[in-house]
Amino acid sequence: MLIGCEEIALSVTMRDVAKAAGVSIKTVSRVVNEQGEITEETRQRVLKAIEKLEYRPSKLARALVTRRTDTIGLLIGDIDNPYFAEVALGVLDVTQEQEYDVFLCNTDTPVTEKRALFSLVDHHVDGAIIYPTYNNLPWLKGFGNPTRPLVIVNALIDPVPGIGLVLSKIADGAKQAVNYLIKNGHTEIGMIAGEVAPLDLINRVTGYRQALEEHGIPFREQRVILGPPIIQHGFDAIKVLVEQEPQITAVFCYNDLLAMGALQGCKALGLRVPEDCAIIGFDNIRYTEMVTPPLTTVHVDKYEIGVQATGLLLDMLEEPQRVYPPIYIDAELVIREST
Repeated sequence: MLIGCEEIALSVTMRDVAKAAGVSIKTVSRVVNEQGEITEETRQRVLKAIEKLEYRPSKLARALVTRRTDTIGLLIGDIDNPYFAEVALGVLDVTQEQEYDVFLCNTDTPVTEKRALFSLVDHHVDGAIIYPTYNNLPWLKGFGNPTRPLVIVNALIDPVPGIGLVLSKIADGAKQAVNYLIKNGHTEIGMIAGEVAPLDLINRVTGYRQALEEHGIPFREQRVILGPPIIQHGFDAIKVLVEQEPQITAVFCYNDLLAMGALQGCKALGLRVPEDCAIIGFDNIRYTEMVTPPLTTVHVDKYEIGVQATGLLLDMLEEPQRVYPPIYIDAELVIREST
């Protein structure tokens, strides 16, 4: 769970529990750390004392015995993006069940990402889940290790002991979106993309390009407008795209925030959606049904990403020398009124 501000009995010590239970401090330690050589009657007496006194074992002291702190890190790229809230919920549901705590870090640049990772190491986390920046990928391969594993989401890197992957089928989802536009008669299709990596390495751009070329439509780089994956860029980019390529009748967007910005930009330009310009987003965040018109988008199960990434990380902690195959999350087109 996220570390909160509940009022807890921090003043109660293991010595207090031992006194209340009529046992030694060593016996209390064995109960807390689930070690043997204790009768069931003694264990129950200690547990009742712990419950009565609301004793909370020191994680630091416990870590000296178990070599675990029962904490993990979650590093995301934009805490303001609703996409990551659903991922975090999946992470938290698993960690709460397994009695782990989560440190949440917002890391939108390579520098802040490295700083956050070193901070997590200083806090002795057992491992981390990360949406990495492109520039740090080579460095991350050396950073992750079996004793402090990393689960990397939506970035390709060779799996090795200490590195696990959870990958959405992003290029496939992008192809579904563009194929749907082409099926509906659009051949002049632009794209508003997030500037998250070199153009030829952005999976959504790859899927967009493949769909065009498979239908004999040439890919034109000038029809891909790059920028930060936020609403304001979508608003600005649709204006640039329409001005530079007025023949465009449809736009595929890197994510739903860009698509929402594009919807607003079309309205400002006096363009009707979808009559004058069809728009498709990506991710299916919770607000896509509430905008006008409701947004056609590619659904990715964000909650499941969080669940799968956390489960993989916990498995890696139990079998640290194993190389785990990537876990893939499907993408599926959700058709609404913006197309």
